[in-house]
Amino acid sequence: MMKQNIQALFNPQSIAIIGASNTPGKIGYFIVKNMLESGFTGRIFPVNPGSDEILGLKVIKKISQLPVKPDLAVICVPRQFVLSVLKELGQIGTRAVIVISAGFKETGKDGFLLEQELADVAREHNIALLGPNCLGLINPHAKVNASFAQGQPRPGNIAFFSQSGALCVAILDWALGGNIGFSKFISLGNKAILDEADMIAYLGKDEKTKVILGYIENVCCGERFIAEALKVTHQKPIIMIKSGTTSAGIKAASSHTGAMAGSDQAYTAAFKKAGIIRVGDVETLFNLARAFSTQPLPQGPNLAILTNSGGPGIMAADVCERSALNMASMSSAIVHKLQKVLPPYASLYNPIDIIGDATAGRYLKSLEIILEDSNVHAILILLTPTSAIAHEIDELSAGIARISKKALLAQKPVFVCYMGKKQVEKGRKVLLDAGIPCYDFPEPAIKSIEAMYLYYQWQKTPEAEPVYSRVDREKAKKVIFRAKKENQNQIVEFQAHEIVRAYNLPVPETRLARSSEEAVFMAMQIGFPVVLKIASPHISHKTDVGGVMTGLKTPEEVKTAFSQITHSAQRLRREAYIAGCLVQKMAPEGCKEVIVGFKRDEQFGPLVMFGLGGIYVEVLKDISFRLAPLTAEDARTMIREIKSYLVLKGFRGEPGVNFAALEKIILAISQLACDFPEIYEAEFNPVLVNHEKALVADVRLSLSY
Repeated sequence: MMKQNIQALFNPQSIAIIGASNTPGKIGYFIVKNMLESGFTGRIFPVNPGSDEILGLKVIKKISQLPVKPDLAVICVPRQFVLSVLKELGQIGTRAVIVISAGFKETGKDGFLLEQELADVAREHNIALLGPNCLGLINPHAKVNASFAQGQPRPGNIAFFSQSGALCVAILDWALGGNIGFSKFISLGNKAILDEADMIAYLGKDEKTKVILGYIENVCCGERFIAEALKVTHQKPIIMIKSGTTSAGIKAASSHTGAMAGSDQAYTAAFKKAGIIRVGDVETLFNLARAFSTQPLPQGPNLAILTNSGGPGIMAADVCERSALNMASMSSAIVHKLQKVLPPYASLYNPIDIIGDATAGRYLKSLEIILEDSNVHAILILLTPTSAIAHEIDELSAGIARISKKALLAQKPVFVCYMGKKQVEKGRKVLLDAGIPCYDFPEPAIKSIEAMYLYYQWQKTPEAEPVYSRVDREKAKKVIFRAKKENQNQIVEFQAHEIVRAYNLPVPETRLARSSEEAVFMAMQIGFPVVLKIASPHISHKTDVGGVMTGLKTPEEVKTAFSQITHSAQRLRREAYIAGCLVQKMAPEGCKEVIVGFKRDEQFGPLVMFGLGGIYVEVLKDISFRLAPLTAEDARTMIREIKSYLVLKGFRGEPGVNFAALEKIILAISQLACDFPEIYEAEFNPVLVNHEKALVADVRLSLSY
């Protein structure tokens, strides 16, 4: 019922403004003014006990005196009155409410509790509640501006929602200056009821919306957010900024909205899983919005660059080579056609340099010919305002707009980069008004084309199912049960190996020795060389207590190592129970160390990680992340997207590692994370892998109660 009432939020026939004011500068005044100036054709009811008329509208003294049940009410009274006002509106059957008023969870405990009461009342009466502490919303297509923002945006096909009202004001002003239209413009505020997942679900079905933009500081329910986004991203692009990525940013996010920001890696993984395009700044957000909202998706990676200057053409080619795009190879037939219209000193191969004396006519003829090439999937036109073209830029822009209609039918996006300011200003406006993205420099243009191509690939990729294997879950469950019964927070190696084996993963031959004599006997059975490791449920970081010795080749070395390890552990960790030492077979030669693990994120659940061991993890932080459960493709790409992938692939005659064995381990830890929610964190470190096999050499599991 509440979701149905979202329609009343965006398309009301009647609006009551509780706290409307006759005083210019007050929020209640701006909301009435904006509603009138938006051209709203429904009924507007200002409510204020102290006024008779506001901006020519008759004022209603009390909510109980409203002549009709309003579809939407906007509350902008002081905090202490908001709850009682919401209760009255619920009693008369108002379906949607925007709470502009601030002073709720962003202010601390008292405000948090008051916001909880607001949410309870909204749920009781099935009210679609936006806010509190928000700017309001704008639906230009329905002529609704229930906000206190300055200006009236024109109708468009871009929807924008934001957790920050102040950012809404800045972006709205920027969009007005850039003549960008909106289908919907929404300030979420504190998200007491309606949140980003609700907005994505609504906007995904909104016929007026082609592109969805968002700014968030946190997500209320990670699983629901991903599920709703996944339903939408195969039809419409979602482009988002997530702030609070640094320690300073996380602190700011908490004090700004009372939100607890999750880990940046988890958000990146969540966006990737849901098909959301994540950007880092507002300029890129709107560069992509303009591109996606006006141009067709490129049907392939091949980019043609048309330029009147060699330098910018080379710059653009360099950017292209660093992207997921390719420089298109022009067909011989197209090269022959270009020869006929271009001077002999022009460069006919991509980038196509038509020389600094190029006129508008030369540009347009070349563009039409390039569009005919089936090898070309997108076109970037570069221009520097030389004396030959400066007085024809308006003519060129109009011609590009005309020809781009043919490109639209051919599913080939056309982008323009006018490198200059004053001389190209009018031409840039002609292009933007015609829906042709125009940039100051090549790099943002090519990044926009790349984002569109990658999104095209995402749309065409069928959704894969997570991989689950047959495992001995009961065996693993018994180990975890024993640990919980003994109030252990950690399940370390000699216990955890049972879980690893239950998930059909290979471990080096390992035995528990309770004395030095046992250690020698076991080492001789396993075969030298061996590794000795401290065995204690209370010691998870063995090297911190001198608890690991490798490369032991004789009985004497094993006996000495056992004494040294156990004595060192007892001295440094007096409270720890020492069960003895694990005797483990040394890894085969040529093995590389990798780390596989997961940590449970508050919003999104288990975040699986993969990376090379040693300095690659500790210093370079060369790690990839995905949210469980994983698909086979997730495991494959996790391995291949780390920067040190080539180390695993092998070079200079060295064989590559067994990638299938690694993928099996990654998928197993994903399944372990899903099977046992009580495991808060798990780490297989190191996993030893060579061209033949992969072995889980060390394991640590952390439990939560």
